[in-house]
Amino acid sequence: MSVNLAKGQQISLTKSGGGELTVVRMGLGWQAARKGFFARMTAREIDLDASALLFAGKEAVDVVFFQHLTSNDGSVRHTGDNRVGGAGQGGDDESIVVDLQRVPVHVDQIVFTVNSFTGQTFEEVENAFCRLVDETNGQELARHTLTGGGKHTAQIMAKVYRSGGGWQMAAIGTPAEGRTFQDLMPAVVPHL
Repeated sequence: MSVNLAKGQQISLTKSGGGELTVVRMGLGWQAARKGFFARMTAREIDLDASALLFAGKEAVDVVFFQHLTSNDGSVRHTGDNRVGGAGQGGDDESIVVDLQRVPVHVDQIVFTVNSFTGQTFEEVENAFCRLVDETNGQELARHTLTGGGKHTAQIMAKVYRSGGGWQMAAIGTPAEGRTFQDLMPAVVPHL
């Protein structure tokens, strides 16, 4: 059963039958907003990019994004760049797979961001979401819907972080400005 996460809400990443999750996938989906009579002919393609920022405390130690598809240790993997979107409420347009058991012990947080590489604002995006899936069985665990559009070009979506002996997920959903993950770093720090 999936949980629809509200901004700031947290969930534990344990299996419903007990035990820890081992591999999760953060999926991102979106569509270009279509408004007006001629929407189908005039809608522009929108290139949203998903990134995973790996932190040890407040220090960024690695990043996974469309130009660096696998973390240096191999525990986090981006499945590839999608430059047009289109899945919306259906499947994922971009995915980042995290093998939680392989994440180095010094990495205590992984922050997921999304940015409009082509510079369009979220007013031009609809049906955008991120979701967390148990990759071992395909079950959706949580979904965070990007509601409200906005004049921003990025969002700090969510994070997974170590808590006690396991992992937790928190929906962040904070608007930001930037076309790349590097632009978003100052906005990410308050959420660590």
